[in-house]
Amino acid sequence: MIQPEILYEDAQLIICYKPAGIATQTKKLGQKDMVSILLNHVAQEGTGQPFIGVVHRLDQPVEGVMVFAKTKQAAAKLSAQVKDHSFGKKYYAKVRLPEGKTFEQATGHEKTGTLQDWIQFEPKENKSCVIEQKQRENEREDIRHPADGKRSQLQKPRHTATSQNKIQEAVLDYQVIRQGEGSALLDITLHTGRHHQIRVQLAHLGTPICGDHKYGKAERGTPALCSYHIDFVHPVSGKEMTYEISPRNFETEC
Repeated sequence: MIQPEILYEDAQLIICYKPAGIATQTKKLGQKDMVSILLNHVAQEGTGQPFIGVVHRLDQPVEGVMVFAKTKQAAAKLSAQVKDHSFGKKYYAKVRLPEGKTFEQATGHEKTGTLQDWIQFEPKENKSCVIEQKQRENEREDIRHPADGKRSQLQKPRHTATSQNKIQEAVLDYQVIRQGEGSALLDITLHTGRHHQIRVQLAHLGTPICGDHKYGKAERGTPALCSYHIDFVHPVSGKEMTYEISPRNFETEC
């Protein structure tokens, strides 16, 4: 039985380390995820029917610090903080640079800045991509003016608020902490939690995360991405909670 690495626990929540390779929550039978691991942990305490509520998620190949709720009330209050963006999340990302170029030369961006893109999720491929403004405008134009000159009453936009592959805004702040030959370490503050957001936006810049074979080069290993910091308000006590960890799956030196 896998034992969770608990950083803090009380009657309302659990703060723990999620290793790379373990899903936050999965529907696949027989596959361990953080929810099932923590349910087993809480059940061992013998305090009644165990409950684990997912407040935020990390991609399966990504490591990091996470918080899970132990009551429905705590889950609702923590989820509200995520929704109103008062729940803080920071990441370290080590990205691949083109040979002989700095981050600024490779991307045309400063060492500190904000990335604001529009992302579309493709469920069949379990992959997301950045949608350029012109492409979004063309799709809206197709909806307003169909090629046959008619608009059926049944015709609906391809990207609606309820569709899985809707286009959503993705925003993050970044700061280049250090860089060397072939790589750079970024400190990232995430403002929106889109599917594979950091991985997609950095790859779109031409600086994919090291080890990310899904959006970068076909190299071995796991993505050099770590959710190293979370901060939020305790759902019952109102105390400000801040927890940080150090990356374990990659070196932060460049």
